[in-house]
Amino acid sequence: MTPEKYKPVTVGFVALGCPKNTVDSERMLAEIAQAGFLITAEPDNADVVVINTCGFIAPARDEAIKAIRDAVDCKLRGTVKKVVVAGCLCERLGPDLFNQADGIDAILDLGQRDKIAGVIKKTICSNEKAAYLSHPYPKIGEEVSKDKKRHLEILDDRARLLITPGHWAYLRISEGCNHHCSFCTIPAIRGSFRSKPQQLVLAEAAELASAGVVELNIIAQDTTSWGRDLKIKNGLSLLVKELEKIPDLTWIRLMYLYPAGITDHLIDTIVKSEKIVHYVDIPIQHINDEIIENMRRSDSKQQVFRLIENLRKALPDIVLRTTLMVGFPGETDKQFDELIEFAKWAEFDALGCFTFFSESGTPAAGMPNQLPEEIKRQRLEKLMLTQQEIAFANNKNRIGTKITCLVDSVNDKRAGRGRFYGQAPDIDSACIIKNCSAKIGQFVDTKVAGTENYDLIVEQI
Repeated sequence: MTPEKYKPVTVGFVALGCPKNTVDSERMLAEIAQAGFLITAEPDNADVVVINTCGFIAPARDEAIKAIRDAVDCKLRGTVKKVVVAGCLCERLGPDLFNQADGIDAILDLGQRDKIAGVIKKTICSNEKAAYLSHPYPKIGEEVSKDKKRHLEILDDRARLLITPGHWAYLRISEGCNHHCSFCTIPAIRGSFRSKPQQLVLAEAAELASAGVVELNIIAQDTTSWGRDLKIKNGLSLLVKELEKIPDLTWIRLMYLYPAGITDHLIDTIVKSEKIVHYVDIPIQHINDEIIENMRRSDSKQQVFRLIENLRKALPDIVLRTTLMVGFPGETDKQFDELIEFAKWAEFDALGCFTFFSESGTPAAGMPNQLPEEIKRQRLEKLMLTQQEIAFANNKNRIGTKITCLVDSVNDKRAGRGRFYGQAPDIDSACIIKNCSAKIGQFVDTKVAGTENYDLIVEQI
């Protein structure tokens, strides 16, 4: 008899969550591929499905639970054999996740990320569910320990299988957060702030550049804090100056800049740089001083106004993005109106907004005067309609101007899609490039001919 031909184990991967999670997904995919598993684009028909989850707020958890249950349904139908869950939801819930979605075969927390291939091998050969955890988790109903010593390790993000296009990538420069905003679960999930050592950051950046990446999007929970725990003064400025020396990089984009951490020194670094794009992402959250204080943030209304004025003065062509929150406990109509007036004054090029979610274990969850969901939704809609008018007006002001675009895609009819420096990948609008003769990953000079909602219509010069 001829032995049956070896059939490789197929793995379907579902990547959820923020750019930080994307980096974790790319590392796990690389480990899976290097172990000899066959990664399939059809997770509904794979031997093993791996779901990398987010656990930040309720909608993210709901999305993760739905993805898990969908995979379990496939398992019950026989098209999937095993379901493995990783990421922030595992870090937040620990073994209790098995009770949240019956049918999971294995879970692994953030510290076990690079062991995903071994977890898959063990799961395939076992009929028992297993939890691969880096530390003890509380039983259901017990309070989570505030001791973050278990989070001291910072993982090496080199050797990634990119799920972004090959010409741009995320570069995570730190892990965790020390701000402890009253509404946020990140410190409980990701731990205290730890800077990734400079040598490791530069090695990863060089690796990405050598693979064809021309745009690096710098990410962290708070990018401006890089180096503080290492006793490095003006750490982020020093780091990006070293990144600029990598010859194949063209654009360096700074994301998640905590407002109180944007110093005159950092602004001056951006002004003098030839590679740092004039785009600043500042998660401001709110402008009313009482709300800011209750959020336990270190900035103030006056400081934020001054920061925006300083940025626009130093960088007249700067593109500003922010994130705001509506419906925080106790937010009055007057305080919300103050936020609306601030948005009108600042004229952000891009603005993301989300309603307050009462997250278990956060101080804000126990605050009085929690607002009804209907009021939160109404305020969200009003703020986003206000921002829509601003964004559309900003776009119209660009008609007739010349901009350089990085091409993200081109179809067979020469219709291209790309971005100018003021558009971050995945979260912002785009440029629709007419008669695009360039290849994906190339830069082209264009002229803005019109607008289409939030997008710019440009013609290649």
